Amino acid sequence: MHFEQLIPFTMFATITSVTPGPNNTMLLVAGVNYGFRRSLPHLLGISVGFALMVFAVGCGLHATFEAYPVLQTILKYLGASYLLWLAWKMAHAGMLQGSLPGTAKPMTFIQAALFQWVNPKAWVIAMGTITTFLPHEYTLGLLALMSILFGLLALPCNALWNVFGLGVRRLLSNGKQVKIFNYTMAMILVASIIPVFIH
Repeated sequence: MHFEQLIPFTMFATITSVTPGPNNTMLLVAGVNYGFRRSLPHLLGISVGFALMVFAVGCGLHATFEAYPVLQTILKYLGASYLLWLAWKMAHAGMLQGSLPGTAKPMTFIQAALFQWVNPKAWVIAMGTITTFLPHEYTLGLLALMSILFGLLALPCNALWNVFGLGVRRLLSNGKQVKIFNYTMAMILVASIIPVFIH
């Protein structure tokens, strides 16, 4: 990536990271149900997991999808199925502080990092990043730098949604309101799948 591409890349990374999608919807719900500190592994898992995804796509994973488009279709449906399952769990997350003992827990670092691989929006952004900003002749060092930079730029953008969840949490005064909020966010998560199947 040349220096003149740094500003457009930074803008692209920031805008795609801060806009609504599965990651940010789940972080918002995590902020309401678990607070910031308990959601931190989830937040860091997204950043690291996505940076690794960008690196893997840059190493040639996108070429595999171009050669075998059926793999991308399979991944799309697997990702959508997983998101539907997550939406169901989100709708039944319980009250504040995860009041379903032993069942309602925030997403772990590993779970959040692995989730990127079935997140349709993450795939679209990773592929767009590589095809738009990575030069044809590049080193692994440049690819690694670009991946790390994207992960670092995404971190505060995603954190905004979790912090916003803390603000929403103060407005929810009882369990019924939390339940309505969780159901609403679950429906939004399901709706976020639709654009993937339109394109």
